[in-house]
Amino acid sequence: MTRLLPARRAAVVLTAVGALAATALPALAGPPDARQAPGTSEAPDRPRRPHAATQAALDAIVADGTPGVIAQARDHRGSWHGRAGSRDLAGGHPRGTDEKFRVASITKPFTATVLLMLEARGELSLDDSVEEWLPGIVRGEGYHPEDITVRHLLNHTSGIFDYNMDEGFRALYAGAEFDRNRYREWRPRELVDIALAHPANFQPREGSRPGEPGRWDYSDTNYVLAGMVVERVTGGTYREAVERLLIRPLGLRGTSVPGTSPRVPRPHATHWSTLFEDGPDAKVYDVTEFSPTVAFSAGQLISTVDDVNTFLSALLGGELLPPAQQRALLAAVDVDGDKGHGGPEDTYGLGIRHFKLGDGCRVWGHGGMIPGSASRTTGTRDGRHVLTVNRNGDWGDQELEDAAVEAEFCAR
Repeated sequence: MTRLLPARRAAVVLTAVGALAATALPALAGPPDARQAPGTSEAPDRPRRPHAATQAALDAIVADGTPGVIAQARDHRGSWHGRAGSRDLAGGHPRGTDEKFRVASITKPFTATVLLMLEARGELSLDDSVEEWLPGIVRGEGYHPEDITVRHLLNHTSGIFDYNMDEGFRALYAGAEFDRNRYREWRPRELVDIALAHPANFQPREGSRPGEPGRWDYSDTNYVLAGMVVERVTGGTYREAVERLLIRPLGLRGTSVPGTSPRVPRPHATHWSTLFEDGPDAKVYDVTEFSPTVAFSAGQLISTVDDVNTFLSALLGGELLPPAQQRALLAAVDVDGDKGHGGPEDTYGLGIRHFKLGDGCRVWGHGGMIPGSASRTTGTRDGRHVLTVNRNGDWGDQELEDAAVEAEFCAR
């Protein structure tokens, strides 16, 4: 459910980074009382203060209708926190940069990293087939599980249909139906079976490695299966593996794998969604609570901007993986037929995307959207400059998020 959005936005949940001109950002600033930059000491209207264009982009996101947005950037100057708007629709409580939120598909780099760490320990190979680890699970028209590898799952070259694109599944969470199904618990196998009721999109024999011609299609089913592989390899739960290998070693105290709990730990903002409805009169729903089993290892994590930056910085900086696995992580394939609005020169590694923002300006990272929460995390190749942004609403112009990323990494 990392892409439960209105139809016209369903294709952009990967939250790929676009190419708005950063030079235009200062003119997008919202009301003066929204321009808060807790990480700086300069006056809010000083045009040359660090991260000023990024803060202006946050203000523009709120001016466009999002209730509130928070961000943290880290670079050679240290940490900077930006925020605008509020936790609620009434505007009475400003968002805090320590808040926890559903990170949606930013879960995917965590899942991929766990599998890469398991490979480094000799417990599996990226070239193992899905059939080897999950015998009898992948069955259906056009599917050949003996030809689908763990690598195919992680870089979205498997050809497996995305269960989030099933109309019947999406209808369960549209409008008033959301309340009827918000606490429904899904088993990973059920999500996979929804996908396998559809024929394979393509065969995965080619295009899984850089330079090879082939097909690419972003599918949450890939990462549900990846989480099932984690559980089969470790003999424990997905939650236990993420906690043991990433959360505890990195000291991610604000990060959790909720499992079946529908709640977001405090402090948190209210998560707001239009639940597939479009237009100025679309009703906005409080969707803060729902069962995360609907996303499993494709999108269930809860975290903070600080923790996500810690993880991404360590991952890109080579602190988590040996050299062989680090090379595999960043061995990106061409993004073909992208459901997002990323540029034609974007590529995708193992749970991490390489965005082209402009000439000479690229970043690595991922985005995610789940009802009520839209997030983006990006960083430079060495992990020394990172940015994570979250907004507590899933509607509005996503190019404004793109503008925040481009302002942070390209304007200077």
